[in-house]
Amino acid sequence: MKPLLLAIPLLAAFSVSANQSWPDLPQGVKNGVGAQIDSKIYVGLGSLGQQLYMLDLDHLDKGWQKQADFTGPARDGATASVINNDIYIFGGSGKVDEKAKSPVIFDSVYRFDSDKNSWAQVKTQAPVGLLGAASYSPDNQQVLFFGGYNKGLFDKYLADILSTDQKATPEKWQRIVDDYMGMKPVDYQWNRQVLSFNPSTNQWQALGASPYLPNCGAAMVVDKQNALLISGEIKPGLRTAEVKSYHFGKPQPWLSEHPLPTPSSQPLQEGVAGAFAGVSNGAVIVAGGANFHGAKVAFDKGNMFAHQGLAKAFNAETYVFNNGAWQQSGDLKEGLAYGLSFTVKDGVLIVGGEQSDKSASAKVAKLTWNGKQVEQQD
Repeated sequence: MKPLLLAIPLLAAFSVSANQSWPDLPQGVKNGVGAQIDSKIYVGLGSLGQQLYMLDLDHLDKGWQKQADFTGPARDGATASVINNDIYIFGGSGKVDEKAKSPVIFDSVYRFDSDKNSWAQVKTQAPVGLLGAASYSPDNQQVLFFGGYNKGLFDKYLADILSTDQKATPEKWQRIVDDYMGMKPVDYQWNRQVLSFNPSTNQWQALGASPYLPNCGAAMVVDKQNALLISGEIKPGLRTAEVKSYHFGKPQPWLSEHPLPTPSSQPLQEGVAGAFAGVSNGAVIVAGGANFHGAKVAFDKGNMFAHQGLAKAFNAETYVFNNGAWQQSGDLKEGLAYGLSFTVKDGVLIVGGEQSDKSASAKVAKLTWNGKQVEQQD
């Protein structure tokens, strides 16, 4: 397998001092969305509610600048992609309004006009649930999507569990959890199609099914028209170590890449969801992410509720793909998952993330591959 060499088309025009300190966010963020337009990066939603912030990497002295508030219902786990100077928001889960008894997966689409600093709802509906999906634009005309929870099944599960009194009817409540969490991966009916949405025509299109189990919470690194999808979950509580690449426009677009290596602290690689990822000096960096240590062994023994009784682990391991192979590098300063990451000229900017105490971090740091190890600069 040839190493996937990743270009950095968006931010190649500017440079940042190696000793530059990075401004923290005004508030912590997890389960939000991130997007970059030229030298500007945008972070919002998730634990930030309807807030959106922008950091101009050419003018770091200005810090994070508040943008117009999102005009739709607040949501976690949405996905964002850029076309021209517009940021499109898809999917996510949240309550339709304050009176709603349970969250739902949203099928609405919103557009942020970065030139006008304004939001508008797009007159379309996603044909599938896109909670936890990964997305990117290969041609600055359409957005492609990978994965996503099944809206009908997940909406029903949330409605059932939140309308059942756990204290009054503990057996009924536990049965709902066991029935949902105990399904086989294929039974969740997550989105397996590579979907395309073209804002100029307002049309959705299926480009073909993935040969892999669909997954959610995968990290993504983009190389011009192609995308590298790293790990993610194949059902709630169970991750995969798989790494695969999607080559837009090719007759056979999918390629299997080397899986993530086994971390030195564990007997096997569980895979991670919500990891940070990007490119530094020609090497792919994957850092952090959450999983359940022991879930894979339980699943391989036939326990479909593989993470039952296991604590969620927020990992600090960092991996580098360079010269055709993965290697483990130095750890992050703390275990983090579900933050945002951006490829800058010589490193990967990581923003926010969920910490082991479940709080949302406001920290910003840069990860740089120096040819021997990954360095973290706050």
